[in-house]
Amino acid sequence: MDSSGVRVRPLGRPGDLGWVVMAHGEVYAAEFGWDASFEALVARIVADYAAARDPHREAAWIAELGGRRAGCVFCVAAGQSTAQLRILLVEPWARGHGLGGRLVDLAVTFARDAGYARMRLWTNHPLAAARRIYLSRGFTLVSEEPHRSFGAKLTGQVYELDLTHDHRGLAETVMDGDNR
Repeated sequence: MDSSGVRVRPLGRPGDLGWVVMAHGEVYAAEFGWDASFEALVARIVADYAAARDPHREAAWIAELGGRRAGCVFCVAAGQSTAQLRILLVEPWARGHGLGGRLVDLAVTFARDAGYARMRLWTNHPLAAARRIYLSRGFTLVSEEPHRSFGAKLTGQVYELDLTHDHRGLAETVMDGDNR
């Protein structure tokens, strides 16, 4: 735990899997009006991870703030050379502590160390704060497509990051630029 009360640890304690599903369902319903089909999607992602995780190529983390679960992220295999960043979440009460960036950085570092050449993620247009994190880490938008899911009209977006290059210096440049 650091001086701000933030701790990031590997997912794996009793209750972690259920919390990931519950938190996604509650937060996305409250913030975006998404229905229970989104929670069901998260439940499938979490169940697949729990049932068939390759510990050398896949990992997940829980961020805690003041001893409470406050965020999560998963890194899973999406092919031999592609990792997928999945289900990033920071609870509304815990935002502003840099948890989202720390979680993404952990997933990117893990993917790079595991030997992946690229990392991919799928998100939707209303998730502006997450998009700022992805862009600040060097992810680029590779495709967009409108769809109707989770009871809402959305634009799905796929971002990718080339893991063969180190983009860590880019985060400070982009973040500084956002503050002007």
